[in-house]
Amino acid sequence: MKVLKHLFENNRRWAANRIKNDPDFFKRLVSQQSPEYLWIGCSDSRVPANEIVGLHPGELFVHRNVANLVVDNDLNCQSVIHFAVEVLKVKHVIVCGHYGCGGVKAILDNSHLGLVDDWLETIKIIRDKNSVQLNSLKEPSIIFNKLCELNVIEQVLNVCKIDVIKKSWKDRKSLSVHGWIYDIKDGLLQDLDVCISNTDEVDEIKSKALSKIFFKD
Repeated sequence: MKVLKHLFENNRRWAANRIKNDPDFFKRLVSQQSPEYLWIGCSDSRVPANEIVGLHPGELFVHRNVANLVVDNDLNCQSVIHFAVEVLKVKHVIVCGHYGCGGVKAILDNSHLGLVDDWLETIKIIRDKNSVQLNSLKEPSIIFNKLCELNVIEQVLNVCKIDVIKKSWKDRKSLSVHGWIYDIKDGLLQDLDVCISNTDEVDEIKSKALSKIFFKD
């Protein structure tokens, strides 16, 4: 039987090193988690959420799916957001995409990957909605990067439409929704300047963020 023995060995080394460096590490984790951040990211194995922001287990609540999408018929994602806001009382929701995203590339290439095609339909809508600006860029690599950025902004806006987010803002709770993108080539995050902290900010920040994507240096 193939039991992936090397992964269990890795796990034991990791746990032993944690205890060596911090004897109370796992004792603290046993208590209720209280992260300030919810991370909504891509399932891509090259984008390890905790590591790239330098946070330990227990400090970042994480949801990942193909192409970091937030769609209203995804009960999993919707439940994670609700739990993070209502139960964990997170103060920040971070939607983080990445350059080189396979889901975005599939839409640009009109690839057919099977079941995931239906999941990625929302990116096709984003592509078509911004087709004039994207096609004016000519360079395929730039178009690819811009669509990755546009996807993040659209998902931030989708988060802002969720009832539990709107309720939190109506109750004047401290909660911000951020849009970031990660570059696998250098390991650096970039803020897309779409940070929304109440319903009244949505339209203005959306407009500014979209303008920056197509007109920044």
